[in-house]
Amino acid sequence: MEILPAIDLRGGKCVNLMQGIASQETIFSDAPVEMALRWEAEGAEYLHLVDLDGAFQGESANLHIVSEIVSAIDIPVQLGGGIRSMEQLRAVLALGVDRAILGTVALKQPSLVKQACAEYSARVAVGIDARDGRVATDGWLKVSQKSAVEFAVEMSEVQTFIYTDIKSDGMLKGPNVDATADVIDAVSADVIGSGGVTSLADIAALKQIGASGAIVGRALYTGDLALSDAIAAAR
Repeated sequence: MEILPAIDLRGGKCVNLMQGIASQETIFSDAPVEMALRWEAEGAEYLHLVDLDGAFQGESANLHIVSEIVSAIDIPVQLGGGIRSMEQLRAVLALGVDRAILGTVALKQPSLVKQACAEYSARVAVGIDARDGRVATDGWLKVSQKSAVEFAVEMSEVQTFIYTDIKSDGMLKGPNVDATADVIDAVSADVIGSGGVTSLADIAALKQIGASGAIVGRALYTGDLALSDAIAAAR
């Protein structure tokens, strides 16, 4: 299992939100590129980037910083947040981003996901962000009637899902392992668990249910979890 340190970008800074609420923001660094270099130096093999401005506004807003990060490090990155058209997807992948994550658009325009996967295959992932088992969209501001499991099953061409339980995100209380397991059991694709990963026990739990990766954000920044320990536990 792979550990992916998260860098959430908002206003050019590295931040973290609690349960995705814009007003519940902690700024951890105003130098995201240095943060990316730090995680690489500490052993990260893959980085998870989120353009929070893009998620809220519906269009990518921190691509200049993403480009700087991609140029500065040697490990691959994935990026989500505000990628809602083929034009935006192509722009993101042209920067050298290894994998682009489609979220809101995947629910609203499943045909775009089919087109994206046909064109870019494994370089396209779908983010499933769920509140009480239902898929949320538009920077988590809206919740649909579609269940996360049903949605994952419908996205049969997708090779990688990122499953985030919104109520767990940024809370340092552990991921929703059962909900993540439900998605893993329903699809043949890789599923990366996200939201609330705080301890080595959380990583062990995600590994046990067959997650292909775990995204760790706030716990790395607060020091609750050391990246080297997380990587060792995942292996």
